[in-house]
Amino acid sequence: MASSRAGYRNLRSLVPRAVIGEQADAMWDVSRRIDSIPYEPLTVLLSTMGTVMQTADEQQFSLFDTDLDPEVEEAKSLAVPAGRNSNFVVYVDESGDHGMQTLDPNYPIFVLAFCIFYKKHYSEKVVTALEKFKFNNFGHDIIILHEREIRKETGPFKFVNADAKWRFVHELSNIIDRSNFILVSCIIDKKKLTDRMAEADNPYHLALAFCLETLHDFLAEKNQSEKKTHVVFECRGKKEDRDLELEFRRVCDGANRKGIQLPFEIILADKKANSSGLQLADLVARPIGMNFLRPDQQNRAFDVLKAKFFCSGGRENVGEGFENWGLKIFPI
Repeated sequence: MASSRAGYRNLRSLVPRAVIGEQADAMWDVSRRIDSIPYEPLTVLLSTMGTVMQTADEQQFSLFDTDLDPEVEEAKSLAVPAGRNSNFVVYVDESGDHGMQTLDPNYPIFVLAFCIFYKKHYSEKVVTALEKFKFNNFGHDIIILHEREIRKETGPFKFVNADAKWRFVHELSNIIDRSNFILVSCIIDKKKLTDRMAEADNPYHLALAFCLETLHDFLAEKNQSEKKTHVVFECRGKKEDRDLELEFRRVCDGANRKGIQLPFEIILADKKANSSGLQLADLVARPIGMNFLRPDQQNRAFDVLKAKFFCSGGRENVGEGFENWGLKIFPI
């Protein structure tokens, strides 16, 4: 017990006095409570500070593991984790309007894209590459990459000339090319949907169901279909977010082609969240749609993405066999 008390006092000594405002009050309130806490394990104290802890057996990744050999990484991603969460995280974005009241003749489709990352590769390779890209081009990493702003050259993306824009887009395309992630996407042809159905279903909901079902297929292939996987969406508005969450939970509760519960958890991120995964998802959705609308037009972005799609045949068939597998077009 004496050692436990000493440990609590040592922890208390780490609370800095030179903390400003509410943080100081909150931290010193915690420190004052330390002496009143009975001799429970340290995890009890940390839980009162809002920290989510896992046991050693549940820790998925070593924080400073630098062994990033591709074959080793592939083997690690296939290993079933000991904890409750899968080895994967999903970031989602869309392209086009999901409403059915009007059709944009230039873009009469809705595209939903799921970018599935192996967490270790994402945290150690993808995030750092994108951060370095921002530092190189802007001098800071607070910038948020938006495909539309880059394409339209608005906001912070005003290029001095065409060559500067080409270099910027080329570097960004290289990051996407070298980032290992699995792509699952659905294109809803709104014109065909209207022609077939008097009261067409919500294109977003149709695409969401397909992508969640295919995500489950992917995780089953990795022997992790029973583990919780977090699916991250960008907030779009109170009503839209509420509708999305209800539909997400409805599909996960069994309203899917498999008729089973899907162990997915929805995360709604603020639009200002500087998430590398959400920014990459934003960059991939439109090229998928443009390839559908103009298949004969050169589309370098889609050429890169073809190798990312979840496909039949596994790694030996990369870039082939993804139609109606990792890429669903509806109606056909």
